[in-house]
Amino acid sequence: MYNVAVVGCGVIGHRLADTFEAHAETTVYAACDLVESKVESFAAEYDCAAYTDHETVVAADAVDIVYVGVPPNAHREVVEAAVDAGKPVICEKPIAADATVGAELVALADRSDQPTAINLPFRYTPGVRELIDRLDAGEIGEPRRIELTFRFPQWPREWQDVEWLAGREQGGPLREVGTHYLFGVQEAFGGVDWVDTAVEYTAPGRYEESITGSFAADGVPGTIDLLTDCGTDEQNSMTVVGTEGSLTLLDWYRLAEHSEGAEQQVVVDDPGETTLQLVEEFVAELDGDDGDLVSFADANRVQRVVDAVFASDGERVSLDAE
Repeated sequence: MYNVAVVGCGVIGHRLADTFEAHAETTVYAACDLVESKVESFAAEYDCAAYTDHETVVAADAVDIVYVGVPPNAHREVVEAAVDAGKPVICEKPIAADATVGAELVALADRSDQPTAINLPFRYTPGVRELIDRLDAGEIGEPRRIELTFRFPQWPREWQDVEWLAGREQGGPLREVGTHYLFGVQEAFGGVDWVDTAVEYTAPGRYEESITGSFAADGVPGTIDLLTDCGTDEQNSMTVVGTEGSLTLLDWYRLAEHSEGAEQQVVVDDPGETTLQLVEEFVAELDGDDGDLVSFADANRVQRVVDAVFASDGERVSLDAE
């Protein structure tokens, strides 16, 4: 049994804790949060030890895995403490607020002799894997366009009760949601070549209200269209249009196919158990098998694309391979 320390007791921390408790080989041993009332409530729910100092909890001999679920600006500090303590680490996405700090985290992972991973669940989402398989099999012919569309009637969403998500420094919908879909593009096409975007913000220091622009991935042209504070339902989608049809990932996991003269048809409607699969792969890695994990380097490649979107200002930004 592997004992897990959950650092960060927010919504995603609860989600991972539930998964660690559900897995046969992991259990929540300790929790840590700067807000004492929050960690005490969390500890009571999961019957675990409570800490307000991350350095103390990650150094505890009984801790076998450290899950880092704090805001992006705090990732480096907590990951470094865990690596220095010789502990395996699962870190939440995005890897950091920017790719410069992300590169420092990649170096920390390279320095560690323990498994490290980033929680980017599209690696395990059935609809995403099916989309990639169908692309590889040539089922929609030659890909001609990648379309990323995001709509948020409210940001942060009602259930996201943390102020940092509204700030420009480490929050906003592109980092929080777009990271997943840009990772999906990376999984399907091997990476983004360049971006050319325009970004408008709701106020100085606040989140983006509009992103429009273009990109290319493995030579395939793409578009990105993001809008917040709008009178429509939330939408997050990735469409690949080919010479013989199209595939669309809707609502995070639902995959639909469409071809000329036919109605769109949902072919995968299964969210999967992505978080449980992440833990399963991480345990396999700990047990000496090859776990299918998203590396820190994989995640920072996505972060470089996010940074480029913000930096573009209507000019093409090239993303050379690292």
